[in-house]
Amino acid sequence: MKTLKFKLYNHKRNRFLKRSINAAGVIYNHCIALHKRYYRMWGKHLNCAKLQAHIAKLRQRKEFWQLVGSQAVQDICQRIEKAYQLFFKHPKKGVRPPNFKKVRRYKSFTLKQAGYKFLGGNRIKIGAKVYQYWNSREIEGTVKTLTIKRTPLGELFMVVVVDSVDIPEIKVETSRIAGFDFGLKTFLTVSDGSQIESPQFLKQSLTAIKKANRQHSKKVKGSANRERARKHLVRKHEDVANRRSDWFWKLAHDLTDRFDVLCFETLNLKGMQRLCGRKISDLALREFLQILDWVAQKKGKLTVYIDRWYPSSKTCFECGHVLKELDLSVREWRCPSCQSINGRDENAAKNIQAVGASTVGLGDVRRALPAIAV
Repeated sequence: MKTLKFKLYNHKRNRFLKRSINAAGVIYNHCIALHKRYYRMWGKHLNCAKLQAHIAKLRQRKEFWQLVGSQAVQDICQRIEKAYQLFFKHPKKGVRPPNFKKVRRYKSFTLKQAGYKFLGGNRIKIGAKVYQYWNSREIEGTVKTLTIKRTPLGELFMVVVVDSVDIPEIKVETSRIAGFDFGLKTFLTVSDGSQIESPQFLKQSLTAIKKANRQHSKKVKGSANRERARKHLVRKHEDVANRRSDWFWKLAHDLTDRFDVLCFETLNLKGMQRLCGRKISDLALREFLQILDWVAQKKGKLTVYIDRWYPSSKTCFECGHVLKELDLSVREWRCPSCQSINGRDENAAKNIQAVGASTVGLGDVRRALPAIAV
């Protein structure tokens, strides 16, 4: 599957889509209330099919609810069902059940087989009205779902999911394989010795964001000035997100042009978040890896992830000796076995490359396995 995103033209008729999103938010909250009430009365989980049948009857009597298509209502019920199933499956992993949402902050509704029609060019018919969008790319393949999404600024985007195109065969050249180690100050350390510094976009804009936040908090609630200040604050955050995303895409294309196999270590991002807080959020490692995987798949390159428990930083790349402990503040260490001096990040990147090559059958990693612990 492939997801494409298009921005709708700003127009007066967009208010109908925004009203539909508000109606979807009302239906969502009503479904959550029904789930809670049903469990409180009977001690059981409300079946999704029963919920859909009940909402279909209510839609016949409530005109505002009819702004949302029947398939969009079914999608709302199915999303709530998936959220509850995930909660019941992982109750001890911090997964929370779905809860009520403010209608004005509700984001989207999804149409599947019906309710929309592409008219060619940059026009689409949703319901009984025709809308225009920025046709930045061609829609290739069969359209599966169409989602209308509202941003905090009130702008509307169209998210289209289509059948995935043929994936090119992975062509691997053993001379172009590299390992990468993430860091806080240095975003990536490459096994060939090069380093990619972290731009820290949030840190660069933190002063302006704090100022906009203070201005917003001083305004009277419900006033036009507060709404104007809120949009100004949202624009500051969107500027950070857009600059970071642009940098990620350019970096992903650069790395996939230089290497055929890219090896990374599986990260415990939640643990890193608790340890380092805002720095990890600023790096946005998960977003970068998602973009890199997509670009690598499109170009026919391969991304490899090694086990997070492999001691890449504590293992000497030259002789395979493993230290028993290595404090995070230690950036260089001397191997007690071969006396070689290892930079923490450079050594880890080389070990990640060796283990990744062994994983895909391009090399032998026996010399990088744990030796005698100190």
